[in-house]
Parts: sequence; structure tokens; C-alpha cells
Amino acid sequence: MQQELDLAPRIITLGTAGGPRWWSSRTGQHRHGIATAVIVGDQYYLVDAGLGVGRQLERADLSFDDMRAMFITHLHSDHTVDIPSLLTMGLYARDIEANGPIKILGPGDRGMLPPVSERAEVAPQPVCPDNPTPGTYGMVHSIVQAYATDLNDRILDALRPSPLDCFTVQDIEIPEDIDYHPNDNPTPVGMAPFEVYRDELVTVTAILVEHPPVAPAFAFRFDTVAGSVTISGDTTATDNLVTLATGTDLLLHEAIDFDWVERAYGGGKTQTDQASIDHHRKSHTSPEQAIDLAERAGAARLALHHLVPGNTPAERWEALGATFSGEFFIPHDLDSISFAHQDSHQVMPHTKVGV
Repeated sequence: MQQELDLAPRIITLGTAGGPRWWSSRTGQHRHGIATAVIVGDQYYLVDAGLGVGRQLERADLSFDDMRAMFITHLHSDHTVDIPSLLTMGLYARDIEANGPIKILGPGDRGMLPPVSERAEVAPQPVCPDNPTPGTYGMVHSIVQAYATDLNDRILDALRPSPLDCFTVQDIEIPEDIDYHPNDNPTPVGMAPFEVYRDELVTVTAILVEHPPVAPAFAFRFDTVAGSVTISGDTTATDNLVTLATGTDLLLHEAIDFDWVERAYGGGKTQTDQASIDHHRKSHTSPEQAIDLAERAGAARLALHHLVPGNTPAERWEALGATFSGEFFIPHDLDSISFAHQDSHQVMPHTKVGV
């Protein structure tokens, strides 16, 4: 284990917007899709792969050779949409012989479809009914299949590596003794965090959070000898998040403006609008709720990300900072925040690795 002073643990917010949308930047505030680099020493770990993550890694001066593993909180598209670019382009940026493959860990196959919204007058039909709920392993292999023409051209003609040489994929196994069920009990009360990854720099634990209808959905905590960071993933306010984040040095938590939700969906005038409002209300967290969760967990710092809408002026969120007892951040893309023990340094905008 490296000495604490050598690690300089911090996160870089590669993308801070949530939602499967192209957010208009007419307000002057542009945010890429949700993705976070957890940096420990000269290595890093990627959490989620939202829109633009490959370019953001380049802008943050984060080499593909220095990525240890990738963690997916859940399989909604705004958290996974740029996995294809990492699989098909990132592999050429890595010295596989010297550094080995990158491990991808994420949710497994849901096992069954979610229930249909009670707002539906006629039940919609699911896509791909023969394989409607693939997990991380199935998704990655389907992406490779979809790009097989391109990949085989390069493998056979240019002797290039396969994505399956550069990445290994593992579905996270949910503990068997917690009474988990994707529809009936997706967030078992009282469950304990469980380990999903360990190396000489970090131990990563996970817990189930509540983001219906998707299941499973995870929050992750990275513990090092120098500090800890907890990343909520998408979730409504849940006690499981408090359990995972207790005593953490930095909590990154999602936040949504519910007033915007009402405006965006016209107050629920159609069944689609009302179902969308229902989803956001039961599946996401207001900034006020995130602050309460951070206080209950005793987090030293709180940063709100996965901001919805992604083009809200930062002042709207920053005004809430006075209500949190610790350090409070509304990071922009490519900001760096320390999660070292007792480190009171403020957010460092656009700080690159090694600077």
C-alpha cells in the first residue's frame, strides 16, 4: 500500500449532467454526460460513461494506460452511452501488453421486465422481447457484436486487438441473503455494503439504491488509506445511501430540480407527461434531500452532480450551500475535488492529473 501522502486522492468530474438529452447551452452553462474519474496516486477508476466521456478523459489528461477499472452504477443510457466509443476507440490508446485489460463491473441481467406504468391505457410492447433485460456483460458483448464488421476488418487486416483483449467484463453479484427482487424489493432495507473490487490502492464497496424501474442500481464507495469518496448513482432519497456513505470524506450525489420537471412535462396533461413526472418523483433526489442525506451520513464534503436540468445556472444550486454544515460544491465539468482526510482545499477547476 502506498503511503498516504503519495496518493493525493481526488475526483475529476468528467461530466456533470444527467438525463438522456442534449442539453441546450444557451444559458452559457454546458455540461457533458455523467462520468467521474476517481484518481488515486497515478492511477484512476472511471464511474459511468456518459456522453462525451472519451473526449473528456483526453481533456483531463487522463491516459487510458492509467485506468484500472470502470464501474457502472446502472444501465440507463445516460450512464452508458459512450461505452461503445471506449470499446472501439479507447482500446487503441492502451498498451495492453504492459498494462493488461481494464475491468468493467456493473449490474447483471435484471431477470424480468418492470411493471407497466399505471398511467398506460394500452400496455406498450417491449423492444427485443427475446432478450429484454441484458446486464453489463450482455450489453458489452452485444456492442462488440454490433461493431463486428469494423472490428474484424481491423483485427484481420491491420492485426489490431479486440475490445475483448482490452476489457474484461463482470456482472456484479448481489448477495443472496438480502431478499432482493427487481420489482418487489429492489432496495432491501438494512442491507450492508458489500465488496466488489480491491487492489493495492482502493477497496470498492457497493450498496443497492432506489431508482425505479431500473434494477439493480448501485452506489459505490472508494476507500483508500488517504480518504474516501462515495458516489450515489441515480437514486431517490434512501437510507441505504446513508449506510454506505457514513463518515465519507466526499459524497457525490445526484440532484434534480423538481420545479423544472413540472414545467418540462406540462404539469402532466397527457399520460406520457404524467408517467414521466411519476418517474422523476419516485426515482430522483432534490438538492435539499441530498443535503439531508449527507448530513445524516456525516460526510465532510458534498458535491452535487448528475444535475437535471443540465443547463440550469449554477447559482440555482449554489444558493443551497449555506444549509450544509461541511464543504459544499457544485462542480463544473473537469473540476477536481480532493477526498483526502481533513483536506480543506476548495474545488480546483480544470485541474489536470500531475498538475
